Amino acid sequence: MALEWLHPVLIAAVLVLAAIGAVRRVNLWRQGQKEPVDIVGGLLAMPGRYMKDLHDVVERDKYMSKTHVATGGGFVLSMVLIVLVHGLGVDSKLLGWALLASLAMMFTGAVFVYLRRRNPPSRLSKGPWMRLPKSLLSFAGAFFILTLPLAGVLPEGTGGWLLTLVLTVLVIYGLSEMLLGMTWGGPMKHAFAGALHLAFHRRPERFGGGRSTGLKPIDLGQPVLGVQKPSDFKWNQLLGFDACVQCGRCEAVCPAFAAGQPLNPKKLIQDMVVGFAGGTDSHYAGSPYPGIDIGSASGGPHQPITEGLVTPDTLWSCTTCRACVEECPMMIEHVDAIVDMRRFMTLEKGSTPGKGAEVLENLIATDNPNGFAPASRSNWAADQNLNLMSEVKEAEVLFWVSDGAFDMRSQRIIRAFVKLLKAANVDVAILGNEEQDSGDLARRLGDDATFQQLARNNIATLSQYRFKKIVTTDPHAYHCLKNEYGDFGGNYEVFHHTTYLNELVQQDRLKFDQFQGGKVTYHDPCYLGRYNGEYEAPRELLRSLGIEIAEMERSGFRSRCCGGGGGAPVTDIPGEQRIADMRMEDVIATDAELVAVGCQQCTAMLEGVVEPRPEVKDISEILIDVLIEEVH
Repeated sequence: MALEWLHPVLIAAVLVLAAIGAVRRVNLWRQGQKEPVDIVGGLLAMPGRYMKDLHDVVERDKYMSKTHVATGGGFVLSMVLIVLVHGLGVDSKLLGWALLASLAMMFTGAVFVYLRRRNPPSRLSKGPWMRLPKSLLSFAGAFFILTLPLAGVLPEGTGGWLLTLVLTVLVIYGLSEMLLGMTWGGPMKHAFAGALHLAFHRRPERFGGGRSTGLKPIDLGQPVLGVQKPSDFKWNQLLGFDACVQCGRCEAVCPAFAAGQPLNPKKLIQDMVVGFAGGTDSHYAGSPYPGIDIGSASGGPHQPITEGLVTPDTLWSCTTCRACVEECPMMIEHVDAIVDMRRFMTLEKGSTPGKGAEVLENLIATDNPNGFAPASRSNWAADQNLNLMSEVKEAEVLFWVSDGAFDMRSQRIIRAFVKLLKAANVDVAILGNEEQDSGDLARRLGDDATFQQLARNNIATLSQYRFKKIVTTDPHAYHCLKNEYGDFGGNYEVFHHTTYLNELVQQDRLKFDQFQGGKVTYHDPCYLGRYNGEYEAPRELLRSLGIEIAEMERSGFRSRCCGGGGGAPVTDIPGEQRIADMRMEDVIATDAELVAVGCQQCTAMLEGVVEPRPEVKDISEILIDVLIEEVH
């Protein structure tokens, strides 16, 4: 055939151009700050991370999971074989048949991609993504026909020059999208960046069933604190942004976006890509930030992010609930990026909105966000006959009271928990006025300096005493003590009160009557569930009372945030509705008369919803109501 030389040349040329594009793309990521990675170990781990960790998330959408396996797996295998068979001219019917099989698998997957894109969900980005099914079908179909003679199915020269010309056009179209688009920019960009993102992820602990949710500390001796411009991010954070497939799963679960606040995590990640690559968001074809038109964002790698790329209100709208991170099939860390940018605004510009500045000043002056006198922290315990660590020096359990000690509603939860500990004859003590704020709120607001100071103060206090475990009713303090104090030398065995109470019940140290109330649903706190993976202990406690939980549609790892995390009640960015109101609508949809919670912040937010509404109680309060008092 006269054009036998053409396809090998085309394949070689596209591969060379793709390699040039890859170098260019890597150089864009290298504009970020240094971050050490295990290059060889990461590359070796990448296939396992792709097949297991990434697909564990993709598998939640069964349609796309099977489609992705067929399309992606078929493409990777067929591309290797295309280079051998059509590029290098390896004459093997066995390879030819293997290539036909892989192309057929890819073509089948591409058909389902096409069907998905005929009437796509609103969360999916459109624009260039709408041409992807055609590119996939062209690539797989053209090479399938070209391979038939090589596999011995058809004689050489079948179809003549006209078919060859048509197939060549389709080959050029398919190769351009699949390979050039992978490294020069296009829908397939996620395949190249995504694979390397898995290899050089900033949180490798997340893979293999691990969990990594604690914010990374910053060096307070740096000349600039936090992220001012895209090039201030770590290089592998920029890589992670580039891996975004614009599937919109993060958008679909974001409470701020649903509430009409100016945040869309998918748009935010795409704006970060615009930032390090330079340009505008005019080609973005997805949902905008609520209330902000597409086309107004522009930036560059060395231009301040909040001066053209995103508005400060976008960053302050985040509740840090990690719903976006939990749902992201590319395992992108949205919350890390948002807090990094908040750190610059708070520490360098002093521009924390709402009551943020006042709260941070209170934390510095009085070690609690509301400015209460530190000496009044243990007033709630005046009639509780609790041991003070300063007096006993040692206890089985150190009860970390947290700032609920200053709030009358939270004190009811704390008192209920103390009563349960006494009923179980637990050796417990508190720090009393020696306890300081855990620093959670300061850290989420971007004030890592205050957080680090509070953490070091608390660690110094704790180092004076001996105890087996710390137990707290506050998931935010629980998270800090368990996952973030370790960076400063504070390593403890920390329990949420529902986990510890469940252990006491299983040990028969607590006895209860059966619950006689109405229907009950349970709200998962973000900092207990998504941050720390504790979903079952609270439910087991409720089931031990004979309660059949009426689960909300969004529960477990997909639980909707109450709106109280990340300093959101402090910054108070306006939206179309309150997140707590939306969560209460979820509760009401179950017909429950009581919503059980395991977080003082969640209690406050849900009780702030205008009545009539179901009653809100912490699990410890529910347990107290049916406690059988006896000495153990």
